[in-house]
Amino acid sequence: MNEKLSVLPQYIVPQHWLSRLAGLVAESTVPAVKNTFIQQFIKVYGIDMNEALESDPTAYNTFNDFFTRALKKGVRSITEQGIACPADGSVSQIGEISNDLIFQAKGHYYRIDELLGGRSSNAELFKNGSFATIYLSPKDYHRVHIPFAGTLKEMTYVPGKLFSVNGKTANQVPGLFARNERVVCLFDTAMGPMVVVLVGAMIVASVETTWAGLVTPHRRHIFVNDYSGTDQQPITFERGDEMGRFKLGSTAIVLFPEGKVKWDKQLGEGSPVKMGQQIASLL
Repeated sequence: MNEKLSVLPQYIVPQHWLSRLAGLVAESTVPAVKNTFIQQFIKVYGIDMNEALESDPTAYNTFNDFFTRALKKGVRSITEQGIACPADGSVSQIGEISNDLIFQAKGHYYRIDELLGGRSSNAELFKNGSFATIYLSPKDYHRVHIPFAGTLKEMTYVPGKLFSVNGKTANQVPGLFARNERVVCLFDTAMGPMVVVLVGAMIVASVETTWAGLVTPHRRHIFVNDYSGTDQQPITFERGDEMGRFKLGSTAIVLFPEGKVKWDKQLGEGSPVKMGQQIASLL
């Protein structure tokens, strides 16, 4: 009951207005503003700045620049085999898709086509497949990297709510990840199609990709960018290449077709993970 009550205000507050306001503050270049927020954030969340390419907190132009900071070369190792974890964080859920249902938490499921913005033809590719949901907390490194080498086929922006995506909210909000604003990235790979979904959340100012920059549609409706045309240069990635970033915390979800991957047996709900570590082997 306490958990349910703690989540209830999220249904009431103006989610997008609060997120836009947070975005304005996070983009402030005023030293007294951005340095205060950065220093407090480091203190509260215990950020290890020794991992950052720029270790001086005051050197960042904005809070968002600090939040999406790059890491020093060699701080994260990219596995040379199997599936690489797309981000630092913890496992929210991991396992197999039951026909077209993905497990969220505590008896909550959501459908593949709902997650993919109603793209039923794409959803068919992942029936009875495999999924992993990685939660990025505020203290984590917030760049997302591709789990397996591939070529971008299409990107779909799906408008939605901006509920928090922490464990409490996942337990209490039905269809959370299929309700929140998100960017769905479909790739062609040597083992077949792969999806990486970047899910927005409360106070997330924006989502960026390395090929499209800031994903900020003028109108809040579903749109699809097709990158598979023969008249354009293919957008390709090697395993572990950066593909996007969150300005404040959120979730990355990866989907694979049936019979393609086997998750590491040691991974389960709440398991801490680091970007680049092997989380699955290929079948």
